[in-house]
Formats: sequence, C-alpha cells, structure tokens
Amino acid sequence: MRTDPAISRLLMLRSGAIVIQLIAVIAVYFLLGHQIALLPLLVVISLEAVFQILSVIAYRNVGKAKELGMLMQLTADVLFLAVLLSFSGGATNAFVSLLLLPIMIAAVSVSAKGLAYIAMLAIAAYSILLFKMPQHTMHHMDMTSHFIGMWVNFVISASVIALVVGAMNRALHSRERIIASTREKQLRAEQLVTLDGAAAQITHQLASPITNLQLLFEELIDEQPDNPIVADMQQPLQQCTNQLSNFRRLSEQLRSQGKTVSMPLSSLAEQIQDTMLLQYPSQQLIWENETPQYTVISDAMLLPAILNLLQNAVTANQQTAKQTITLSWQLFPQKQPVAVNLSIRDFGKGFTADQLSELGGQLMPSETGMGMAVLLSNVTLERLQGSLTLFNHPQGGGVAKVQLAITAKQEAVL
Repeated sequence: MRTDPAISRLLMLRSGAIVIQLIAVIAVYFLLGHQIALLPLLVVISLEAVFQILSVIAYRNVGKAKELGMLMQLTADVLFLAVLLSFSGGATNAFVSLLLLPIMIAAVSVSAKGLAYIAMLAIAAYSILLFKMPQHTMHHMDMTSHFIGMWVNFVISASVIALVVGAMNRALHSRERIIASTREKQLRAEQLVTLDGAAAQITHQLASPITNLQLLFEELIDEQPDNPIVADMQQPLQQCTNQLSNFRRLSEQLRSQGKTVSMPLSSLAEQIQDTMLLQYPSQQLIWENETPQYTVISDAMLLPAILNLLQNAVTANQQTAKQTITLSWQLFPQKQPVAVNLSIRDFGKGFTADQLSELGGQLMPSETGMGMAVLLSNVTLERLQGSLTLFNHPQGGGVAKVQLAITAKQEAVL
C-alpha cells in the first residue's frame, strides 16, 4: 500500500529540515564560533528526530491519512521550530520566517478550518518569540520597532498565504472533482453506446428467426388447430415480438434524444404493479403508503429503469426464498425543485461493500446481470434530473432509493 502523498511529502521535508538544522547548529558553534545554546538545541533536534521516526513508522502503510493526523504533524513542526528559534535568538533570528512553511503546506493539504488553525498557531508562536525578546540595540539604535515591523510583515504574509493559496487550492480541487465527474459520465456514456450497439445487433439477428417461427406457428395452427402444444406457443412468441418492438421504440427515442414528458405517480405505480404481477406473479408488492398526487419528469425509459431495480430485488428475494417486496413514497416539498423518493426494499442478503461503492457507476461482473441493470437505471434517472441511492436496510435486505423530479403540472400528460 502506498503512503498518503501529502504525509509522504511532509515527512520528506522534515527529514531534510532535521539534517539542515543539525548541520547549521554544528557549523555555527564550531566553525563560526558563535556562542549558542548548543545542548538545548541538540536535545530539541533529537526529540524532533525521534518524532520523525515514529511518524514514518505510523504512516508507512497508511493509504489515506486523516486530516487530524496532518494537523498534528504540522502542529509539531510549528512547535519544534518555535522552540529551536527561542534558543537561537527568538524573533531576532533571520530564519524566523520559516514559520510560514507549515502555513504553506496546510494551504494545500487541509481544510479551511485546519488552515486557519495552523496560521493562528504560527502567528502565536512568532508573537511569543517577539514578546520574550530582550532589548536589542545595534549602532546605538533601538531595534524594537524594526522587529515589530517584521512581525507585522509576517502576519500579513501568513494571512495572504492562508487566504489566497487556500482559495486557489480549493478552486483547484473543485475543478478536479468536476473533471473527474465529467470523465466518469463520459466513460459511462461510452459503455452505454457499446451496449446499445451490441443489443441492437442482437435484436436484428433475433428478428428474422422470430419472424420465421411466427410463420411456422401460423402454418401449424392451421394444420393442427386442436393441438394444445401448438396453442401454447402463441403467447411466448407474442411476448418475444412485443419485446423486440418495445426495444426498437426505446432505442430510437434514445438516439433521437426524445423530449421528456410528465407522468402522474399514480400511473407509474399502476404500471409497476401490473408489470410485476405479469412477470413475477409469485412476488408480492406491498405499498406502505398512498401514492402522492404529483407528476414527475419521465420518458419511455423511466419504467424500464425502475423495473430493472425491481428485478434485482426479485433476484435477491429468490436467493433467500422470500416473496415480499415493499415500496414506499417519501415527498420533499421543501426541496427546490420539489422531489419525491420511491424506496424499493427486498428481503435478500443485502449489498456487499464492493457493490455499494461501485454499483451504478460502472459495469460490474455479475452472474445475475445486476451491474448492467443498475448502471442503466442510474444513467436514466440522472438524465431525468433524478438519482439512485443503494444501501442496506438495518433489519436486513437491500434498499434502492429512487429520487424523481416533480414537475409543476399536476395533470397527466401521458
């Protein structure tokens, strides 16, 4: 597992800083002959080195560090640097501006609140160093006003870094999220185009055999009108013909970017009930509340998208020998635009962690085809200004929450 990049960069910078600090202290004391607090400085650097070793061990296998951990690391850097400066001249030390480095790192690594905390901590450290600074003169001139001016300059610099660099970093992250979202949508669109092409080809290939079977059936029914086996062939053949016709109609509408219409929720609920009763008579649909009297944005793909989720619920129930699916409506009149949720709960084994993180966003390998069905449903709902959320029910089973956008009109258009 790779270490978090932000923590990794911070640890590398600190390692270099420790080496430079040690070399600087030794050079100033032994080569330049300046009288500095050698032992306290070496003790502080040693403690910093121990902290660095413990940090490397703690984060060596951490893929994504929490913000609290990053703040603790930056806090330690500010404190170690402030203590080192206090033993080597305090606010008069030419390297006191190094307290800006933790602020710069925080500006690109933590949230706005964390950045404000590190900036205030660094300013407080500089202020304490200035307050404890002894009277300093040079060429018989009082240098106090000069060091106060340096402190003011530090405060202004810290504020500019926190505001400007922090804002630029947040804007950059926002743009990266938009780019990632656009790339994900483009990938899903490419997958759908591939699926549409493959499905259209298969449909074309099936059309001729089904037409031939229909002709053979008509000949058989003429020759053996009383044969029950021949009579039983009529319904399956008719279903295949109807399904092919529906697919052609839906495919043409998608290619032509057909306009959306308004569908009453009562009509949608009725179609769901009738279709499930026809396709899965063994499954019992239980509506937990009444259907709201609203219309929602719809097109020819809305009902198939919801039926895909219901078919997955049926599959989940069959794995645990259950025969009940509950549906419930939840209205959000305070939202703008007004939205309504349709929750579909099965009584199966629920979703795995991988399914919850991936379903709906991309194709997943599945023996039952759940990945493709949920992907198509999710894309359809997003196109209709809705959304799809999957989660596990606290009492068992999975829940697919479909959010639909309500139109202003209340009358049925379909």
